[in-house]
Amino acid sequence: MNSFFVRRYVIADIFITIILLLAAKLFYIQIIDDQYSLTATKNVLRPIKQYPARGPILDRNGKVLVQNEVFYDITVIPKQVKPFDTLEFCKLLNIDKTEFDKRFEKAIKYSPYLSSPFEKQLSAQAFASIQERLSEFPGFFATPRYLRTYPDSTAAQFLGYIGEVTQRDIDHSAGRYKPGDYIGVTGVEKAYEDVLKGTVGVKNVIVNSHNVVQDSYENGRFDTAARAGERLTSSLDIRIQKLGEELMHNKVGSIVAIEPSTGEILAFVSSPTYDPNLMVGRERGNNAAKMYKDPYTPFLIRPIQAYYPPGSSFKPLNALIALQSGLITPQTSYYCTGAYKGGLPRCDEPHGQSDLARAIAVSCNTYFASVFERLMNVNGARNIDTTFVDWRKKVSKFSFGERLGIDLPNEGRGFMPTAALYNKTFGVNHWRSNSILSLAIGQGELEATPLQMANIECTIANHGFYYRPHLIKAIGERKITKEEYTQRNYVGIDGQYFEPVIDGMQQVVETGTARSSQIPGIIMCGKTGTAQNPHGKNHSIFVAFAPRENPKIAIAVIVENGGQGAWYAAPIASYIVEKYLTDTIRRPMDEFNRIKDADLMPDPTFYYSQIKKEAARDSIRKAKADSLRKKQGIKSVSTKKNNGNKLAYVATPVKRREHE
Repeated sequence: MNSFFVRRYVIADIFITIILLLAAKLFYIQIIDDQYSLTATKNVLRPIKQYPARGPILDRNGKVLVQNEVFYDITVIPKQVKPFDTLEFCKLLNIDKTEFDKRFEKAIKYSPYLSSPFEKQLSAQAFASIQERLSEFPGFFATPRYLRTYPDSTAAQFLGYIGEVTQRDIDHSAGRYKPGDYIGVTGVEKAYEDVLKGTVGVKNVIVNSHNVVQDSYENGRFDTAARAGERLTSSLDIRIQKLGEELMHNKVGSIVAIEPSTGEILAFVSSPTYDPNLMVGRERGNNAAKMYKDPYTPFLIRPIQAYYPPGSSFKPLNALIALQSGLITPQTSYYCTGAYKGGLPRCDEPHGQSDLARAIAVSCNTYFASVFERLMNVNGARNIDTTFVDWRKKVSKFSFGERLGIDLPNEGRGFMPTAALYNKTFGVNHWRSNSILSLAIGQGELEATPLQMANIECTIANHGFYYRPHLIKAIGERKITKEEYTQRNYVGIDGQYFEPVIDGMQQVVETGTARSSQIPGIIMCGKTGTAQNPHGKNHSIFVAFAPRENPKIAIAVIVENGGQGAWYAAPIASYIVEKYLTDTIRRPMDEFNRIKDADLMPDPTFYYSQIKKEAARDSIRKAKADSLRKKQGIKSVSTKKNNGNKLAYVATPVKRREHE
């Protein structure tokens, strides 16, 4: 055969093979594989994140404490940016060219192909002037977002605040968070983040060459809907929360109120407080920086993070332990000359002969120093080490030195001294009951949080048990029924021993140290206290519950630099109790206004310097105590933290007389 014809068939076969291969590839691309189709549509397809509304938070009666307001972020995909009038764009956003270049470089560094925030938190009004012209700037898009708003500007430390995620948050989120997302930073916002945040959705749209949306892609077949966060119903009562914040204005301290029959927290006041709206919007960073520098540490959550000697509010607890141990009876009496055995602690005046109820009513230091010595010497003076350990266990059951497990992060545990600490301080077998006599009146090394003090009142009101304090009642329509919230925590004191103590606490309000804080028609049982303060006036403390039968509210009030417990803490507590139980205040307003208008803020420079000294002393003391506890195999006491603040206020106790 002619070689020309052979070559012709070979060449024809090659072309036919190539055509078949191309046809097969074209069939695969168009019919089987949609990769190229998707690549082609990327020029006109834009996925838009649909951010969910964060769950609102309500008070116990359905009043909104925090809700959402729509804002807008301007985002950028660097690879889609085409030449445009940069100066005009900067003018719209009110930034300069240098700032534009800085932000654009940051976006490129994150990803040339992915969307990232360029301008954040534009209000609806500010966005309105930009919206119509945004199509002139290819590669830039608007994304609606939701930020928090606080209608009553209250309960800042309780609610907490949200902030943009950090790289650490992203790294530990297993893909749940991306740059520009928001997360709960403190308070309930942090504790219930998984419930509140909702789920981000994606909407795919088709845009034209001018980046103007034309239609949805594939009729929304590939879209995912955003799911809003769930509603939280808190146990807080906004009526007494706002009243407490009003009465604590220009004061440092805390108020915690709890419903004894449930453990639900009714009021959670930390003072000084701040307007939570300051932690939202474009000025959030500047506002936060100012508050971090505030010597009075408004970010400190005092109800669970500030430590105070409980003062005389601790006396009923020692009485209960002595009654349970059989060391005293309600009729046991001691004679007070005004000074215990002629020395310390002293009383403001000689009380003469007093039984248990009267000793509580007049807050007789001599009586409770005598009771404490009996407690410490029950096994003989030389065996105080063993006796103290037993006493410490009994006190700890009331939550002293232990976290209560409230549903908020960074709760403090207070401080309960150990026998090992006293062995280190005084030497083994070289300390006796008189070495630690300040514990008899709630001073010395003993420290408690306001939450712990209020919880003890719940225990007394319930005649021997408490429910774990908590702040959230329901998630959506589902009432929270955790076992730990319905379980009774018994403290090891028989119910019969509470009546004589409660008799004395009733007398405190009716005829004793807090008689000026009586509430008409309501039997309130309470105890005044005065915590020693080495850098100013003593701290005013009052704990109580009401009414006596079927108690509805237990409360602890601490007013730093407030002096005696009856001066500020007791009247503040009485107004809150009256408001909660009757929804009004019927007493003359002269005393109310005196309390409300009082300015007890200490000198900021001196206050700050003392905090630093006390924090340093406390850190050293805790470190020594931890070392001793570890040697004995006891779980270490954690140091106090202030959730972002470098300093946490500690009212360091001193062993001096207590005034009432």
